[in-house]
Amino acid sequence: MTNKNPVSQYKPDQITKDILANFKMISDIPRGSGNEEEIRNFMLKWANTNNFKAFADEAGNVIIKVPASKGMEKKPIVVLQGHMDMVCEKTPDSDHDFSKDPIKFVYDGEWLKADKTTLGADNGIAMAMAMSLATDRNISHPKLELLFTVEEETGLTGANELKPETLEGKYLINLDSEEEGVIIIGCAGGRDTQIELHLNYEEVDNDYMPFTLEVSGCTGGHSGENIADGKANAIRVMARILQHISYFADIRLIGVQAGTAHNAIPRNAEAKFFIPAAAVDKVKNIVSEMHGIIKQEFVLTEPNLAVSISPISDLPDRRAMLSYLTRHSINLLRAMPHGPIAYSKQMHGKVETSLNLAKTWVADGKLFVYTSQRSSVPSRLNAITERVEAVARLANAHVKSDKGYPSWAPKTDSKLTKIAEEAYNKLYDKEPTVTVIHAGLECGIIGDKHSGMEMISIGPDIINPHSPDEALYLPAISKIYDLVVQIFKMI
Repeated sequence: MTNKNPVSQYKPDQITKDILANFKMISDIPRGSGNEEEIRNFMLKWANTNNFKAFADEAGNVIIKVPASKGMEKKPIVVLQGHMDMVCEKTPDSDHDFSKDPIKFVYDGEWLKADKTTLGADNGIAMAMAMSLATDRNISHPKLELLFTVEEETGLTGANELKPETLEGKYLINLDSEEEGVIIIGCAGGRDTQIELHLNYEEVDNDYMPFTLEVSGCTGGHSGENIADGKANAIRVMARILQHISYFADIRLIGVQAGTAHNAIPRNAEAKFFIPAAAVDKVKNIVSEMHGIIKQEFVLTEPNLAVSISPISDLPDRRAMLSYLTRHSINLLRAMPHGPIAYSKQMHGKVETSLNLAKTWVADGKLFVYTSQRSSVPSRLNAITERVEAVARLANAHVKSDKGYPSWAPKTDSKLTKIAEEAYNKLYDKEPTVTVIHAGLECGIIGDKHSGMEMISIGPDIINPHSPDEALYLPAISKIYDLVVQIFKMI
């Protein structure tokens, strides 16, 4: 799973048990983006049970006020922040319903996973840890503000709609990072783009046969943190094979379907199309040949990548896209960039600018394509967005990009950063890594609304977020907990 060795009989300490108990309660509640009402009510009820003042703002964010421990009343107020929603991804053979089913935990030595779904440790573990920090009678803390936002995964909605000066805290500790021993002090900004290509259909001749092309088994992952890992994008695999089919046969697309979230690398893709009966054997050979070539290219990152072609027996009609619109659709998907676009000149090896070809589908007579761009340099975020828009216009498609969200510019002279570094060194006798990440965090948005606020982001090890392979490293939970407690002592 990673370089950390799982053990068969991992025994968590008491604080880890307490946090996991909180996380289990959270995970029993469906909380996909846009479906946060039940988890919001749960957090408000929990606050009321513990006699904490709490409210939900107009956006649906939850703010909980926790009084300071005795003797800590004059310490600066600290905000503990995370988001309530999770990315809902599952394997093709899973029957999990994210609208009503609880997440099923699977313990694997020192790791916690879910049963064929995303685990939701991103970012349920933040809520679970904040709950324990607020109620643990064995620690001392200043006055705390717990901020749990909505729809972070689909556009940082809660942070964007948070009213200025909602919070009193001078320091904010975001618990949405995914590597213990790393203190994040900056992140990339992002913009999303939606493309719409209007389609026209016609009946195809009876000597054309319908088929389904399926791409499956890609590992996927977070579109920021995993964008440079060399993972296959199922949309690009599908488009590449469709393009090669078009070289040898008059392919006529019926529709495509791939991807589930703007911030997840697509793992599966499907295309339905007609081809001339006389070309069937040739097309099957092309698919087999391309499968072998692509699988070899991704041999290290995609051991389970699979491509298949099968006849369709239950089509309601014989309508397909016009020939030139089939070409436009394939070329649009084929030409769209994906992956790292530029690397940072200041921080060696760090992605500066990237693009995720996130979703595509056909509905209501249109081909939709959704992309997500990231960059720590605002001008380059605009530049890659403009490039996406230009590709769309070449296909005569309509294109619209949102306003996006800003990058979080690092402040190397931050007092909170220095305290966190010293706290980590004091606890573990080694220096933490202080860096920026190529992912979207809410810190920059929240900080812009609260003048003078200092921020860091930390969290336990989570691998493969935004995919069914998501896993939480259990021994890291108490290390992050202890780090926050130590920061409380030193502020």
